[in-house]
Amino acid sequence: MRGMRKYYEAYDERYKTAHAAGVSWASTEPTPIVLKTIEKYCPDRSAKLLEIGCGEGRDAGAVLEKGYDLTATDISPEAIDYCRRTMPEHGERFVVLDCIAGEHEEKYDFIYSVAVIHMLVDDEDRRAFYRFIRAHLRPGGTALVCSMGDGKTDTKSDIAAAFEEQEREHPSGAMKVAATSCRMVPFEIFEKEIEEGGLSIVEEGLTEAFPEFNSLMYAVIRAK
Repeated sequence: MRGMRKYYEAYDERYKTAHAAGVSWASTEPTPIVLKTIEKYCPDRSAKLLEIGCGEGRDAGAVLEKGYDLTATDISPEAIDYCRRTMPEHGERFVVLDCIAGEHEEKYDFIYSVAVIHMLVDDEDRRAFYRFIRAHLRPGGTALVCSMGDGKTDTKSDIAAAFEEQEREHPSGAMKVAATSCRMVPFEIFEKEIEEGGLSIVEEGLTEAFPEFNSLMYAVIRAK
């Protein structure tokens, strides 16, 4: 079964390990730039929003608390189950979705994705990610993409090792979890991939999401 799974599905195993130990994997601190960007480019509470890669819901929870019409998705069934358990009042808002290989019909006024694109190592998977965003933005819609990186580093992990267990530090103590995957790119590649995906950059820069990410590249984008 594992041999049939894509490398970018390994985070499901990491979540399972953490949750079996009675802890969440990530912090509950929302990514500051998410609400800031939504309020700047899409303040209408009736607008339809989509999150790609909601994980354990740290950003989705903050957005939903503000009253936005959000659909929060993740490829990990474990992550979605966790969100439904911890936020039962918003349970129907959380949906399992593979934005690379899955199908989805809805279109949105605003799409955001934090720390997902850097999990995608293969070029074709990264292209598919941007194609999905372009295909699911309504006319005039805006998206926010955040990727781990400092704008200069160019490196990638071995996807063949994505499901292998490695010891990682966690606030609860050292934990053996799936290695998962990572690809960091410099700004010139980040920009090129966005442009080749049929999207134009409205603004870009560096931000952070403590405690997980002390440096995140971001781009606010729209369909050409």
